[in-house]
Amino acid sequence: MTLSLARRNLIFALAITATLLNLVDRQIIAVLKPDIAADMGWSDNDYGTLAAWFQGSAAVAFLFTGFAVDKLGVKWANPIGVALWSLAAMAHAFARGFNSFVFCRIALGATEAMGTPAAIKTIAVIFPPTMRSFGYGLVNTVGSLGAIATPLLIPTVALLWGWRAAFLIGGGLGLVWAGAWLLAVKGVHFAGDGASTRSEASAAGTIGRSIFVERRTWAIAIAKFLSDATWWLMLFWMPDFFHRSFGLTGIALGTPLAIAYTCSAIGSLIAGTVASRLIRQGYSVEKVRKGSLLAAALLALPLPFADTVHSYALAVALIGLVMAAHQAFSVNLFALIADVSRPEKIGRVTSFGAFSGNIGGMVIAKVAGLTLAAGLGYLPLFLFAGGSYLLAVIAIQILLPRLPLDGMGTAMPVAPH
Repeated sequence: MTLSLARRNLIFALAITATLLNLVDRQIIAVLKPDIAADMGWSDNDYGTLAAWFQGSAAVAFLFTGFAVDKLGVKWANPIGVALWSLAAMAHAFARGFNSFVFCRIALGATEAMGTPAAIKTIAVIFPPTMRSFGYGLVNTVGSLGAIATPLLIPTVALLWGWRAAFLIGGGLGLVWAGAWLLAVKGVHFAGDGASTRSEASAAGTIGRSIFVERRTWAIAIAKFLSDATWWLMLFWMPDFFHRSFGLTGIALGTPLAIAYTCSAIGSLIAGTVASRLIRQGYSVEKVRKGSLLAAALLALPLPFADTVHSYALAVALIGLVMAAHQAFSVNLFALIADVSRPEKIGRVTSFGAFSGNIGGMVIAKVAGLTLAAGLGYLPLFLFAGGSYLLAVIAIQILLPRLPLDGMGTAMPVAPH
């Protein structure tokens, strides 16, 4: 089917809004950690345990959500995923003890695992290869804006109505989104959706078995394990870092977090725009992708200095630089998945990469809790995080010295009028 430009833009807008809702729902607990911890009597190790359960449940779910996205297709995977994780987010408002919070975090992690493969596949099928970096860059940019809005708006909601209301409002917005998506995609059939014929079903089964023997799958998986560990460290523990290092609490945390996530949004937008422009100008996809990943990895190296400086402004600037570097890395890694994978594989390759990233996040969440509980501070964690992207680039180059560009012609045709 040929999409009109207006319809494609509407679908794209909804896809990036889903990414925004995904991030907001998972970040509420991090922003309100001091308030919820005081109310529920959590220790640092308790919070680390909750973060680890969230990451672990998402990681396990990623083993299945890629198949679900490829089977359901983006038309149905998107609203089903958003509705489920919205209900899981709302359940936090009714938690009364640590065990019930564990259950809620498991449910949220498992359902939010639909988000990443659905988003990556959606962008891959509605945008041509020359525009994918821009599409992923804008998705990450809006996700970062959600991370900015969360520390600015959620504490205000909690101040007015309590921290439980924040979960109810965030989840309620997702249910509204699911209805809007179904209206927007009525009558649209997306390329690579499901397996409508016997031959397609057979091919899909073969693909599901074969991705684990392909070097590209493991290159993506290792890169996601290393880079996502740093992202989750920042996502879950950055508010606590500013609280410990500079005594910030509540609404006061909004400023440094907003600056850091603004930097990540800028990094996404610049990386996506520059990469797409270079490809359109005739530079090879291989050089653009690998060069962009390397540049982002080098920008992340100064992170450990954030824990050694005494200047609040400099610490914010260093973390902001690393957040920008992460998103620049992430944009090009997502685009790399679409570049090297056929459309019927994208969900599964993305999902296994996300599984690996969440394993990295689960490990770093628990390690962070134990490290801080032992009084070692953030420096050991930041030393690992600063070098994680360079290690990821090295792994990609070893496993994929030449990129297998199997996904460079899979976008849906778009009619401009």
